[in-house]
Amino acid sequence: MKLTTYFKQLLIACLLVPGALMAQDNTGTAATDSLTLEQCVGYALENRAAMEQALIDEQIGEREIRASLSGWFPQINANFGSTYNIKRPQQPIGGEIITFGQKYNSNLALQATQNIFDNNLLLASRASRSRKLLLDQQVTDTRINTVVEVSKAFYNVLLTQEQLRILDQNISRQEKQFNDARSRYDVGLVDKTDYQRAAITLANIRSDRKRVQENIKASVAYLKQLMGYPVEQQLNLTYQYARMEQEVQVDTTEIIAFDKRVELQQLQTQRELLKLNTAFNRWSFLPTVSAFANYNLLYFNNEFANLYDQHFPNSSVGLQVALPIFQGTRRLQNLKIAQLQEDRLDVQIEDARRAINTEYQTALANYKGDYTEWRTVQSNLEMAEEVYEIIKLQYDEGVKAYVDLIVAETELRTTQLNYYNALYSVLSSKLDLQRALGNIDINR
Repeated sequence: MKLTTYFKQLLIACLLVPGALMAQDNTGTAATDSLTLEQCVGYALENRAAMEQALIDEQIGEREIRASLSGWFPQINANFGSTYNIKRPQQPIGGEIITFGQKYNSNLALQATQNIFDNNLLLASRASRSRKLLLDQQVTDTRINTVVEVSKAFYNVLLTQEQLRILDQNISRQEKQFNDARSRYDVGLVDKTDYQRAAITLANIRSDRKRVQENIKASVAYLKQLMGYPVEQQLNLTYQYARMEQEVQVDTTEIIAFDKRVELQQLQTQRELLKLNTAFNRWSFLPTVSAFANYNLLYFNNEFANLYDQHFPNSSVGLQVALPIFQGTRRLQNLKIAQLQEDRLDVQIEDARRAINTEYQTALANYKGDYTEWRTVQSNLEMAEEVYEIIKLQYDEGVKAYVDLIVAETELRTTQLNYYNALYSVLSSKLDLQRALGNIDINR
């Protein structure tokens, strides 16, 4: 009997343990499906379309640099030709008409050229480092924009979801108030205007909830787009609102350092490229020097079938120097153009510094204003909750009219929604201020 009981327990354990393990696995999977802000940003830095395009552009740029430097390698060409002379050339020599050549001619030529000195190739070599740096800065700029935009979209989704939670609480509370008002009307304690007002308020809250619910779908779709996240896959987010409230703080006494802005770094790199271009335009009168080697195989015969029976080779090597003497002031005009391009970029750099300063001052002003508004709404929220509780107790005791309860309820709901709007605004303006200061962390 005991043995039978033991086998029954063992069989039940065998059936239940795998299910428990699957439940644990499913729980773990569900947990990993909820992404934090850092995970969303990290995913976007790997999969966002703009990031992939920036990395591809960087690869294209590196290939273009290699292509521009390929002129330093030997250039080898092969040429083949075949000719049928319909009428061979003739010329009188010593009173006789001499016919030159054969009816069928053919040649195979190999030519190798090695550039020894070329001003354009030298410019490409000197500029390759700056061009690579510019490509890297363009990727950095895209990474910064990705971090800022994804973070804002992440906060927007979470805070909109929190607004939905607030409206759900309001609907639950308002439904109870509607039922209480209807019950009081049924027993003759109040007139029907109380539950009618409750019905109107409840309908308005449900309408707001529907609007917020649809906004969440659009916000999630936008976040997926920024992240490069699969459209058909569910995206769940997780965040601690207490931590979010703690992260609104930023040092407003930090002085802007223009050199930290990647946009200015890009302009400075372009300035170095223009300097090189101007310098090499000054030396455009230098000659181009190259070495060459040729090897030719000649074939000729009056019969096409015997054309390639015998070949007549010739070869040569040499040095070629091309010296520009006069080009109709083209070199002078190119030099002036290069100098004017430098002057134009200097103006652009100064204007960029002013624009960055304006961006910083605007971001700082917005952050301070949003932070003050958030703290104010935070204080108002505590008072609105307290006022509502007092009015609710007074209404239950018959001291306050129902219209006072509706006003308190509306003020509480408005303050709650305003609080999360203010929290999003201050977090968004903080990101703008960090970007203006050049303090966005892209190493995630």
